[in-house]
Amino acid sequence: MCTHIDSITGAPPTGPGCQECLATGGQWVHLRMCQSCGHVGCCDISPSRHATAHFQSTRHPLIRSFEPVEEWFWCYVDEVTFALDVPPGPSHP
Repeated sequence: MCTHIDSITGAPPTGPGCQECLATGGQWVHLRMCQSCGHVGCCDISPSRHATAHFQSTRHPLIRSFEPVEEWFWCYVDEVTFALDVPPGPSHP
């Protein structure tokens, strides 16, 4: 089980897509949102893997899918995917 659920802050998303890809003209496959600060980054099958890079630089442990109708979380530290009984999260348009 994830031991970092208390790191969820409810921070709003930083934008409608991957911050770094939008700034550089890059492309993403799927989006993830940091549950500590709201950073939106691209997934590990995207060319630049900005969500994981954000974890590596900040050590913020949890992300949530930023895809419509996907309601799962991933903990980088505990390496576990899980769901919580919480309202639906934000997603990109």
